[in-house]
This record gives sequence, C-alpha cells and structure tokens, in this order.
Amino acid sequence: MWTWNAGDKDDVCGICRVAFDSCPPDAKFPGDDSPVVWGQCGHAFHLQCITRWLNSQAEQRCPICRGAWEFKQLTTSEEPPPLRDQGQ
Repeated sequence: MWTWNAGDKDDVCGICRVAFDSCPPDAKFPGDDSPVVWGQCGHAFHLQCITRWLNSQAEQRCPICRGAWEFKQLTTSEEPPPLRDQGQ
C-alpha cells in the first residue's frame, strides 16, 4: 500500500484534519495531487491546505505555532523531518 513518509499512519493535516495519505478537501486523488509539505517550524500540512491558509492571511504564519512560515527545502537524499505534535 502506498503511503506518505509523514510521521505516524494516524497523523493528520493540521488544517483540514484529514490523514496525510488521504485527499484534502480540494483534491481528487491522494499522492502527488496532494503532497505533504513541511515548514521550517516542523509542522506539516497538505500543500493545498497551507497554500489556501497563507493566501487568506495578512501575515505568512504557521497556523499551529504562529511562527513565520517558510517552506522547508528537502534535498533528494534527505528524509522528511519528524512531525511536531500538532498541539504545539
């Protein structure tokens, strides 16, 4: 079975609360159509969810920790960072 390497199998997007292996509300298919992205702060979201969130805010801040949002850049050989507890 295909899966994102994004923490525990029960981890969910901090915005839409849907599992990373499922489709966020605006996607038709899981996988490449709904990638998981991380911020420098360590929080992870579906790309569609964080993009919609950032476009709706005056300041580019993480919806979980409210820190300044910057996408974490991964190299091809780098593993995704461990997910931070969404309650932090």
